[in-house]
Parts: sequence; structure tokens; C-alpha cells
Amino acid sequence: MEINRVKFTQPKSVGGLSHPTPHLYVANCGPAVGLSLERIATAFGTFGAVTGVQVADESGTRVVVTFRGIAPAQAAKEAWDGTPCSYLDARVLHMQYSVPQAPCQVEDTLPVFRVSSEMGIPGIFLIHDFVSEQEEHELLAAVDERPWQGLMKRRVQHYGYEFMYKTRNVDRKQYLGQLPVSLSQLLNRMALLPEVNQAENSLPLDQLTVNEYPAGVGLSPHIDTHSAFQGCILSLSLASPCVMEFRKYTNGALSSRKMDIGIACGGLDNDISGMIGTAGKQQQCSKQRPDFERKAIFLPPRSLLVLSEEARYAWHHYIPHHKVRFGPCNCRFQEYCDSQSQAMDSLRQPELKTANNSEQKQGMTCLEE
Repeated sequence: MEINRVKFTQPKSVGGLSHPTPHLYVANCGPAVGLSLERIATAFGTFGAVTGVQVADESGTRVVVTFRGIAPAQAAKEAWDGTPCSYLDARVLHMQYSVPQAPCQVEDTLPVFRVSSEMGIPGIFLIHDFVSEQEEHELLAAVDERPWQGLMKRRVQHYGYEFMYKTRNVDRKQYLGQLPVSLSQLLNRMALLPEVNQAENSLPLDQLTVNEYPAGVGLSPHIDTHSAFQGCILSLSLASPCVMEFRKYTNGALSSRKMDIGIACGGLDNDISGMIGTAGKQQQCSKQRPDFERKAIFLPPRSLLVLSEEARYAWHHYIPHHKVRFGPCNCRFQEYCDSQSQAMDSLRQPELKTANNSEQKQGMTCLEE
């Protein structure tokens, strides 16, 4: 079974009803809830030949099941939509018809800002070198001593309150206790920032998520749910730099569904509306969706990003996904190629090889407030 080879979206509707298709978008179903793609294919195969199953987004809680024809897709939807499925641990599945999304090719000339004040987005602040190199080293060491929770493409740790990926909500009864004492001094420095304590609806920092992003893995576009996290959102970048992009839609929010949860201030709730095709729609190009404004900023290691007011409540933020080369580049342009020049250097100076390899393995760890 292939994963994320094709993007899917919602088919055009007539009179409020979507035409049946061979593709079923199935929520509350996927590897993140303990259901392998092979098991899902076997279960849905009771209705007819299944030609493919793939995860619909990085949460791992939604899949797209593709049948050989429309009839088995209709039968599966009529039988299992909104009811417990005995073949899949009695999970209540939610289904919609889906269609493949046509790929687009767009010339990307988006400028990348290095200073937040130049972006023209109210409520966004970037503070360079918020922590020292020594503090960064200590934070990374402290994080690595704690247990990780594995997701589809990254690892996470939760403190204060755990975000439940299976239900995409927060269980108030599952309070994990106070935030780590080792972070008290750092959190106090954050709370004393003018950008934080003067922000509208600012509340004490009480929830923390650590995200580790391997090379090439990004973060899908989202706005941290208004009802779930009050006050401002803070994100501390460690180990490696990245470019974070922002979108604001002229016709309002694209979807209130949360694609990734960070750390926040105040009370917790979460909303999952706009179930189908959101990830695909969010990744459409500007030629297809000319109704949004798009900006980007460079986040260096040890920098703190503060999102408040309009930046926090009205702009989608995300880290673009990138394909990563795991083997050497063998292009014709050797004089411009870092991969081939490094290979030649390693032949002359073998001691450089270990250093280069260690740099390639380094990812980015974020502490998001």
C-alpha cells in the first residue's frame, strides 16, 4: 500500500449531494489508532476489490480507500458510515466520497523575511538568540532523556495536557501535572516578555508540546484552534533552522481543523469540522486558490516565535514538506554540486566525512508554547 502518493479532495456536489466515486475518505481510521493499512484493506475488501489504501494526512487517523469500482464504495459507505465497525476494533467510521486532486506546477518566488516587523502581520514577533548555545544543548539533552510518542513522520512529547491524536481533542481529566521544573526559568523569561504579557487574553503557560521534525518533514497549514488554546502561542526552535510560511484567506479560515498542536496558554478544547479533503485543499497552489495572502520567515536555531492577535487567530502557519536526497547527487554540473565536491574532499581528507554525516542527520526540535 502506498502512502501519500496522491492528494484527494471533495468532489463537486449537485444539490448539496456528492456524486459517488470509487474513493472513500475514512476518518477515525489509520495507523495512529492502531489499524495498519493492510488490515484496513482486508476489512473493506469484504465489499469488493480494493486497489489501494493511503493515509490522508500526517495525523495518521484518516485514510483514503480506493475500490476498483463505484458499487463497492457505495456499499461500504452505506454499511459502515457513522456506525461501529466490528472488523476494525468497533471504531465508529466517518466517510465521504473523494476524488484525486490534480497536481499543479507554480513558479515559487516567495520572499523569505528574517525580521518579523517587515512581514506586515500584526501580532507576530521573532526574537533571535532567545536562548544561548549552552541552554540549547541542555534543553536538547533534557528532552532526549524523556520518552517519546511516535507519530507517522515525527516524534512528540506532551506536558501539562496531552493532545489526543486519536480523537483530535484534549482530555481535561488526563492532566499530566505541572510543566517540567527544569523549564521554570525559561518559561518565566517567556512570560515576562512584553509581547506575551501584554497580549490580548494572555494567560499563564500551562501546556507544552515538543515536536521533533526529521529532515524534509514539515507541518501542514493550520490555525491553532481558538477554543482549545487561549492567548498567544510560542515556538522555540532548536538544533536546526527552518522556513515557516503563513497564509491568510480573504474569505475567512480555510478550515478550523487542527493539523498540529503546539503549546499554549489557558483552557483547552478542540474542534474537528471540515472533515474531508482539508489537507489537499491547503496544499493547492496560488493559481488555483488566488484568495489568500502568503508570507514566509526564516527561523534560526535558538529563536523564539510569538504568535498573538491576528497572527495567532487569522493566519495559517506551516512548514513546507520537502523531499530529501539520501544518496549522492550525480548531476552533470560538478563544479556547482556540493554533494560531489564533498565526496572529493572526503577522499583527500577522510576526517571530514564524519562531520558531514553528523550534520546531515541533525533535525529540528521545537518547543511550542
